[in-house]
This record gives sequence, structure tokens and C-alpha cells, in this order.
Amino acid sequence: MKHWKIKILISFCLLIIANCSLHAQVEAFATMDTNKIRIGEQSKIDLYIKYNVKQKKLNIQWPVIGDTLRKEIDVVNVSKIDTTIPDKNKPDEILQHETITVTSADSGFWAIQPFVFVVNNDTSNLIKTDALLLAVYTLPVDTAEASIKDIKAPFDEPFDWHEYLPYIYGGVAALVVLIIIIIILIKVFKKKPVIIEPPKPKVPAHITALNALEEIKNKKLWQEGKFKEYHTLISDALRAYIENRYGVAAMELTSDEIFKIMNSQVIDGISKEKLRQVLTLADYVKFAKVIPIDVENEMSLGNAFDFINGTKREDPINLKKDNNSVTQ
Repeated sequence: MKHWKIKILISFCLLIIANCSLHAQVEAFATMDTNKIRIGEQSKIDLYIKYNVKQKKLNIQWPVIGDTLRKEIDVVNVSKIDTTIPDKNKPDEILQHETITVTSADSGFWAIQPFVFVVNNDTSNLIKTDALLLAVYTLPVDTAEASIKDIKAPFDEPFDWHEYLPYIYGGVAALVVLIIIIIILIKVFKKKPVIIEPPKPKVPAHITALNALEEIKNKKLWQEGKFKEYHTLISDALRAYIENRYGVAAMELTSDEIFKIMNSQVIDGISKEKLRQVLTLADYVKFAKVIPIDVENEMSLGNAFDFINGTKREDPINLKKDNNSVTQ
């Protein structure tokens, strides 16, 4: 009876030793071509498993790779598994290889769990690789002037006049049609006198701006809590006035750019300060969501009126009319 138990124990130990020997001869490891990337760049993970071909009935189950390795790391591509003999002096050693291409849109340091291989459906003795770490950095913003480069000129192509034939035919046809239309119009309107209406007098820039400010005043926007709309309309009225009065594209410039340009104009210092107060407060309200007090709201509109009246250029025609009326 005791001999029977001893035989069972020896068989069990031999089975364990054989199983350990089997797993000892199977080795898995993973490497990365780079563990530091920027957002949107790619990194390749090379997955290897090494074993001895003399092992019979060896069934290796590779890890299943999905769309992501984790929620921050996306899988771009998984290559086919290739088999090679790395050392010609050891023809019995087989190396299998798979490449996983990954990327990430989230910056940070992301750990990649070990890849798990199952040998002969033995889930109690799994073959694992080491864990990996992928560092993802944001794109650097280079604000240096030296980084700004001119746009490359387009490539020259050889001239081929055959390409322009459709345009030539179309242009000739359009010219013929235009000549016919002109001849018809001349015959139809030949006897009718042409009446040329005098151009309408251009409204001075300050008149347009003052009317706009009056409309803003009558709307009582800030009294209803519409601070952003109120200060935006005042700022736009002043920008339109500066654009028409001084020929500056003020509607497309920032407040600081307007201040620099206006410093070169012949304007008194008080008017410049009033302009700065109006545009600066408008920027705070629009972009920083500042809520001005009542005095600041009234001051902005008053300074806008004062700036226009202090820098306006009278219409020479109106001045001439006023002088004639005084003489009479």
C-alpha cells in the first residue's frame, strides 16, 4: 500500500517538473521603439515569444489585441505573426514576432499592462512580458519670430497652350455675345437722353458715429443688464469712426494695435486717454466677463462722445455754407 502511494507521489512530482521545464523553455518579452511621443505621433511595440521546437504538442495562444490597450492608448495596426530562427547555431530555438502600432491623443504617463500568453491552455502558468510605460507630451508652441517662415512658392509647370483652348473659345464667344448686346442697347436707347444723377454727398464720419452712439444711449442696454452688448456696440462705433476718419482698419485690429497707431496721430492726450478707457473696459467686459458699475457704464458712453467731438473733421461744404450765412 505504501509503495503505491510512493509511486503516485513520484509521478505527480515528475509531472510538475515537466510542466515547469516546459514553461522554462518558453520566454516572452516586449520592447518599444520609443517610449516618448507627442500627441498624435506613433510608437511601435514589438512582441516576441521564444521557445524550443523540440517541445512536442506546444500550443501557444497569443494575446488578443483590440482597438485600445487602455482608454488613453489607441491601436493603429497589428502586424501578422512572423516566425524566424534568430541563431543559426541553434536551429531548434524559434522566435515569433508581432508588431503593434499605437498612438495617443491624451498627454501623460500611461502604463501598459504585461502581455499574456497561454501555453497548452494552462491558465495557471501564464507566460507574461514585462509592463511598459509610454510618455505622451503635448505639442510645443514656438512663438519665436525666427520660426515664422514665408509660404513656399508654387511649382512651375511647363506651358501647354492646348490647355488654354477652351478658355480662348469661351472668351471669343463671350466677346461676340457682348458686342451683340451692346449694339442692341445702342439702337434701343439711342434717342433717349442719358441722365446722370449727381453722387449723394458722403456723410461725415463723426455724424455717423454720433448717431450710432445716440441709438445706443436710447436703447438703455446696460440698465437692462446687457453689459456685453452695450460695450461692444460702443467699441464698434468708435472703431468704425477711426476707420472712416483716419483710414485705419480698426475693425480688424486689437485695442493695443489701435492705441499704437493713434499715438502717431495729431490727437490731444485727453482724447487718447478717453479712447483707451472705452476700448479697455469693452475688452474686459467681452473677454473677462467683468460687470462694470453704473459710473463706468455712463463714463464709457460719455468718453466716446467726447473723443468723437474732440477729433472730428468738419465737412468743408458745411463750413462754407455756415460762413455764407454769417456774411449775409
